[in-house]
Amino acid sequence: MKLIIATIKPFKLEEVREALTSIGVRGMMVTEIKGFGSQSGHTEIYRGAEYAVNFVPKIKLEIVVAESMAEQVIDTIGSTAKTGKIGDGKIFVLDVGQAIRVRTGETDADAL
Repeated sequence: MKLIIATIKPFKLEEVREALTSIGVRGMMVTEIKGFGSQSGHTEIYRGAEYAVNFVPKIKLEIVVAESMAEQVIDTIGSTAKTGKIGDGKIFVLDVGQAIRVRTGETDADAL
């Protein structure tokens, strides 16, 4: 099993969710986060005053899938979330040692 962690732009969330659902992803965790990467934040003007925004709003997706499905999920997120502009996000892939469904006690692939 693989844990795929992706950070994407907030306005891409629904499009990415629909694309993942269409390829068979049955669940994901979504968190609103703030961060910065290459763009290192930006400046905005509010009521005539300029101020620095050091952290940019992002969405973090966490998805656990069977290893056989991981590459398809990564490709789907990458192609759907891409705008071609700075700040499109990142995708991280980690191994999952064990998964347990709390309600039923099912483990590993059955728990997904």
